[in-house]
Amino acid sequence: MRGLFKIWLVILVGAALGAVVAKDSGYVLLSAGVYTVEMSLALLVVLVAILFVALYFLVRLFVRTRRLPSDVRSWNQRRGARLAQNAMTRGLLEMSEGNWHTAEKRLVRYADRSETPLLNYLAAARAAQLQGEHERRDAYIRLAHENMPSADVAVSLTQAELQLADHQLEQALATLRHLRSVAPKHTYVLRLLRRLYEQLGDWEHLRELIPELRRRKIESADDLQLLERKTYRALLEQAFLAKDPYQLGQVWASVPKSLRTDPDVVSDYAGYLQEKGEDKDAEKLLRDALKQGWNVQLVELYGLIECPEPGKHLSRLEKFLKEHPDDPTLLLTLGRLSLRAQLWGKARGYLEACVNRNGPIDAYRELARLLEHMGEDDNALQIYRQALTHDNETKAIPLPAQIGQPQANRPSLNKQPVEPPPPHGAIKSPTPEGSG
Repeated sequence: MRGLFKIWLVILVGAALGAVVAKDSGYVLLSAGVYTVEMSLALLVVLVAILFVALYFLVRLFVRTRRLPSDVRSWNQRRGARLAQNAMTRGLLEMSEGNWHTAEKRLVRYADRSETPLLNYLAAARAAQLQGEHERRDAYIRLAHENMPSADVAVSLTQAELQLADHQLEQALATLRHLRSVAPKHTYVLRLLRRLYEQLGDWEHLRELIPELRRRKIESADDLQLLERKTYRALLEQAFLAKDPYQLGQVWASVPKSLRTDPDVVSDYAGYLQEKGEDKDAEKLLRDALKQGWNVQLVELYGLIECPEPGKHLSRLEKFLKEHPDDPTLLLTLGRLSLRAQLWGKARGYLEACVNRNGPIDAYRELARLLEHMGEDDNALQIYRQALTHDNETKAIPLPAQIGQPQANRPSLNKQPVEPPPPHGAIKSPTPEGSG
């Protein structure tokens, strides 16, 4: 629109000048020494205009000539950036299609001309990783660092992700520790550290990381609770296997109060105490935990503790019968405590009640052993037989009514088959008695 306006303006000015010149062309005399020049005013105006235009274009040509190298460089840079952008787009498309080798070549071909070489090298590192080329992957990571040192966190995070995906756990640990020192509050760094510590089984460092995860609200409360339970159970197991007489107690002292009533954690710790011969401490631990609430797992473990006063512990546990009279695990535990207290009749009653309620297989064994010691071998054998077919009666193969009896189509099992007579004209071999 502005160009059209300029054209019309030039036409109008030219028309006005033409009208003026048509009325009076004017007269101009130029003198210089012995030389004189005469011409009309219109001609002088035309010559001045031509001279002005010529000078203008000469100046522009001179300026453009001096700017030509920089213009060529700018054009070359724009062309390179366009090629790099196209190559990156094509490379990412190749990656999405699974052509890792082609994608890598496209991504690095014009990376030095790209406006964002960091993205080219990081994407190329992923393509190399997917081909199993770890050396090229690390080389691209270094190039990304060199091209943009300020993006250390982004580059290191990509490096850690690739190392974790390739199960290079020690290298990933070094990378994430560096990131933790550079960006201690970065949520994704903490999430990757949590994942790495779980894979390494580094429960001690994971325990130190859990408060930070909770403070930053990186994971949900339920997930953190599961993680904390898993961590302390693993720490208790490590302490027990270490055979250090004090380490197990130290780990238990560090367990948060919220987990000291958790059935899984309490069960693990009580079991380790029992293995170490500290049944008294295990019994007190289970008793306190059962006061907090009913749990079948703890009740079963309570019956396995070697307690010095089984009758007293039996009375404590019998209080649960009011609320759980038909619980098989409780009946089994009461039967075991009665056996330890040498209350044979009560033990038999509890164990029979457990068996009648289709209780655990251990109840059958305990009852059969008790009946054997009471001299009731037939009843004990019947219980053993029930234990063998416990929950498997429907899987038993059906047997015929009479096994070993003669059938119409086969001989009896205890009858020798009749030898067929020799064919006519054959010579009968001598018997052993007639030989020799």
